[in-house]
Amino acid sequence: MYNKILNAAKKNEPHVTQFLRDLIAIKSVSSQEEQVIYRIKEEMEKCRFDEVTIDPMGNILGRIGNGKHVIAFDAHVDTVDVGNPANWKVDPFQGAVKDGIMYGRGTCDMKGALASIVHGGKLIKELGLEDDYTLYVVGSVQEEDCDGLCWQYIINEDKLRPEVVVITEPTNLAVYRGHRGRMEMEVRTKGVSCHGSAPERGVNAVYKMAPIVQDIEKLNERLGGEPFLGKGTVTIAEIRSTSPSLCAVADSSTIHLDRRLAASDTLESAVREIQELPSVKKADAEVVVLDYAVPSWRGLTYPTKKYYPTWLLPENHPLLNSGVKTFENLFSEKPQVSRWVFSTNGVAVMGMHGIPCIGFGPGNEIYAHMATEQIPIEHLVKASAWYAAFPKTYIGH
Repeated sequence: MYNKILNAAKKNEPHVTQFLRDLIAIKSVSSQEEQVIYRIKEEMEKCRFDEVTIDPMGNILGRIGNGKHVIAFDAHVDTVDVGNPANWKVDPFQGAVKDGIMYGRGTCDMKGALASIVHGGKLIKELGLEDDYTLYVVGSVQEEDCDGLCWQYIINEDKLRPEVVVITEPTNLAVYRGHRGRMEMEVRTKGVSCHGSAPERGVNAVYKMAPIVQDIEKLNERLGGEPFLGKGTVTIAEIRSTSPSLCAVADSSTIHLDRRLAASDTLESAVREIQELPSVKKADAEVVVLDYAVPSWRGLTYPTKKYYPTWLLPENHPLLNSGVKTFENLFSEKPQVSRWVFSTNGVAVMGMHGIPCIGFGPGNEIYAHMATEQIPIEHLVKASAWYAAFPKTYIGH
């Protein structure tokens, strides 16, 4: 079976490659994914998926089969923006190919995986690999802005709760079993404004913030973790202030914190660490976990806290074993087993809802969000084969 799948995937290389180029040509930043969703729908129907639906949030779900074991493959369809066009040596929306590597926005993060899971479904249909499973191939929205929000909606509102989920973010064709969580917080200080010519009459909120900034830098050095996922981190992503004019003392100051969560960290413990800093207490500063409430491309707003829990699948879990076995049977070698540095939709699927996840995807995460974003064409082929082979391997294993 595995040789048959791999050979079919190799023959399908021109088709999966062209589909990826079509996806790259469609700009699809968060909350503006409509056009790319309909292009995916067209491809799923062409690949003879049994059912294709677009839910009220705007996620697309392609179904193959109707068996007992419900499996899902997830790839988000949105990308970050291009940034400074001068940093790109190729047109980010052309999908230029050189020496077997495709370049462009979304190649790695993660339209390459999306093309591969759709064409993995195509191989399942062509080779008659259906069995006692139902496979959902999911193109999810708004992930770049709010990891996991799409899957909170899919599980809570669409009432789809798979037995297992494969997160197809780039793993360089390794099998991943978790990553740190993250959260977004603000620390806010208040001051008293006065004329800038006599600052002693007021209280400068920026000066109250200055020692907090230093304490947070020191806190990052003290944060711990465990060897596999790594230590927690905290960094200041933004600082801003308000005043009646540029000739006045600042009456408020705010810093935005990017907090990466180790295995033992929780929302409560991360907030408490900031609240207990001496400088925060002295300034009587407010610590706030932020909310996300931005309409999807379909106009639906689904509010959530910007808290994205850590998840880690045990080393001996049957799902992990199935992912490794799929790779070994296809490629006659053992895959690397590792974890992501960044965050994925797994924060909701396993972190919030306890549904077992693994990661397997084409491309290397080091190129995500870069002006050199790229993916090897060979990865598209191998990933498509893995996605076609995994469901039968999983239910048999």
